[in-house]
Amino acid sequence: MHVSIVTLFPELFEPFLSATVLGRAVQSGLIRVDCVPLRDYGEGRHRVVDDRPFGGGPGMVLLAEPVVQAVEAARAAHGPGVRTILLSPQGRRFDQPLARELAAAPDGFVLLCGRYEGIDERAIQVLAPEEVSLGDYVLSGGEAAAITVLDATARLVPGVLGDERSPEEDSFSLPDGLLDHPHYTRPASWRGHDVPPELLTGNHAAIAAWRRAQALERTRARRPDLLPKDEEA
Repeated sequence: MHVSIVTLFPELFEPFLSATVLGRAVQSGLIRVDCVPLRDYGEGRHRVVDDRPFGGGPGMVLLAEPVVQAVEAARAAHGPGVRTILLSPQGRRFDQPLARELAAAPDGFVLLCGRYEGIDERAIQVLAPEEVSLGDYVLSGGEAAAITVLDATARLVPGVLGDERSPEEDSFSLPDGLLDHPHYTRPASWRGHDVPPELLTGNHAAIAAWRRAQALERTRARRPDLLPKDEEA
């Protein structure tokens, strides 16, 4: 998987790309992540990338030309089918199905991180990116959202996780898109709380049935909107 990130703050990604699952995936070559500094495409001696908005109002707006040049440079490192994602509160809600799509994208994808009041609309018109949102709230910039998208997609790439079954058993990836079931480890009894006896039987069919029932119960209580039609009652 090849990902390019267009950002004013490439240094924000360094810790995430050198540690934990992401770091191991980068070091092993399973994923490639390029940070494209927007400032490199700024205008004039001071590499200016923003200006005040026409019509007045607070804050600054990212200039169209540096944004377009940076994204075009990022796209050039990918194949012709590269997808361009603008992290925006106005976009499609990011979810597990979209994470699976991006993880399997043969030519990878570009993540464009906005800042300040936003990006000059003309750059968005020229680039025609897919707009993706983490939720109904506003961040100071797209970097935190980009890290989330990167982490969610990278763990779906074969070989990134230690056990290939792990992403298949996550919330939203279970059969019917249910929430995950509870998990337990040693000791079997802790502070008066015991592990459910079904998990100690060694009976794989009974364990699977218990986990399915727990996933349904949790989903019904916490996210009933995710329940399959035949389980809604």
